[in-house]
Amino acid sequence: MIPQGRPAVNESDIAQLAGVSLSTWRRHHGDDFRVHVPDLLPDSRNRLYDRAQAEAYLAGEPVPALPEGEHLDDLLSAGEVAEVLGISAGTVRAYTTSGHFSPGVTVHGSRLWSRREVLERRDNAPGRGAGGGRRAGEPQGPRKAHAYEGDPRLDIARKALAAAGGAPKGRVAAELAALHGSTPRTWERLLTTAALRDDADGRFGEEREAQA
Repeated sequence: MIPQGRPAVNESDIAQLAGVSLSTWRRHHGDDFRVHVPDLLPDSRNRLYDRAQAEAYLAGEPVPALPEGEHLDDLLSAGEVAEVLGISAGTVRAYTTSGHFSPGVTVHGSRLWSRREVLERRDNAPGRGAGGGRRAGEPQGPRKAHAYEGDPRLDIARKALAAAGGAPKGRVAAELAALHGSTPRTWERLLTTAALRDDADGRFGEEREAQA
C-alpha cells in the first residue's frame, strides 16, 4: 500500500539520489537498505519505497514511521484489493484486463487502486448494495441467458478450452484455479458453459435442444 499523499520511489530513483549507478546501488547498498526501509508493495514484482523514508536512510537519519490507519486515498496493490473483495489477485487482474474492473493508476510500473474505489466496489457490486438489484414493486429485467453471463472469466475459460488440446476438463479447471483463483469446481462450470456456447446470439446448445 502507498499511503495517501506519500510519494513513492523505486530503486532506480534511490540510486540516482545516492549518486551511484543502479547496479552499484544494488551490489553495495541494496541489502542493507531493504532491512531498514520497508517495501510498500511486498506482493508486487516491483519494489517501491516511501520517498521520505528513503531520503532519511540516505542522510543517515532515523527512518520515520509511515502514517498509521487507513485513508480512502491510499493506493492498494492487486493483492490488497483481492483481500478487500474476497477474490484472488489473479481474478483482480483478469477483471481489469477484461474491463470488468477499473484499470486504476500505474505507479512505477505497478497497477494500483484507491481504497475509496475498492470499498465502493465491495459495497455496491453489480446486483448488490445501494443501487444494486431490483427494488420491491419494480418489474424484473431480462433474465440472464446463463449464470455466468457477463463474467470475464468466461472468456478465459473459452481460450483455455481452445488451447487445451483434448486435455481432461478437470485438469484444465485445476490449472485455471491455480492461475486465477476461485475453485476448480467453479472453473469446471465455466468451462462447461463456454463449451456449450455455439450461437452468435449467445444461446446455448442445451437451450436449442429444449426448443427443438
